[in-house]
Amino acid sequence: MIKRIFCCLCLLLLGVSINAQSQEPGKLKYEALLEKVKAGDTTVNFKDLRMAYTESPGYSPYGGDGEAGKSMFAALKDKDYNKALGYADTILKQKYVDIFAHMVSALAYTELKNAERAKYHQAVVQGMIQSILKSGDGKSIETAYVVIATDEEYALFNALGLRRGSQSLVKDKDHNYDRMDAVDRKTNETSTLYFNIDIPFNWLSKSLKK
Repeated sequence: MIKRIFCCLCLLLLGVSINAQSQEPGKLKYEALLEKVKAGDTTVNFKDLRMAYTESPGYSPYGGDGEAGKSMFAALKDKDYNKALGYADTILKQKYVDIFAHMVSALAYTELKNAERAKYHQAVVQGMIQSILKSGDGKSIETAYVVIATDEEYALFNALGLRRGSQSLVKDKDHNYDRMDAVDRKTNETSTLYFNIDIPFNWLSKSLKK
């Protein structure tokens, strides 16, 4: 009898494990990578982290806490760095791949003379920005940067020292792109950048059909 019960328990636990892995592979992959980053490992593949996030149940490219974002930047502008960090932490709890929240955290920790935490957030920002830059050169729709949310476009502009100009949606061969005019903040030189927005666009289309 005991042996039979033991076998049943083993099968039950095995079934739960297999069921969890088969039902939410995106969530499991994202959480595994996220755990490494939160533990201080900034050598992870940030493209994998970002893409795993898009496959997780929490993915929401057009959502997020807008009020927390506004308050975060307001606190940073007022030089209330601890308050800015509080709002950044609120955002990161929901979406750890939010580049702006990491940018603000890096700046706030720098001002608070916490070099270790500032360096960590700077590394995360750099890792995510580089993963976007490696996806293309942004000069055409064929070589467009691949983003998982529109705020990544704005974060890239910020990181490259560019000011946003006009923006338009471009459709080509069942793909969707953001065409954005850019102005270099130092030289005032103008250019045009393309972003492949298939991932957030398709997510939105599926959400509207539900």
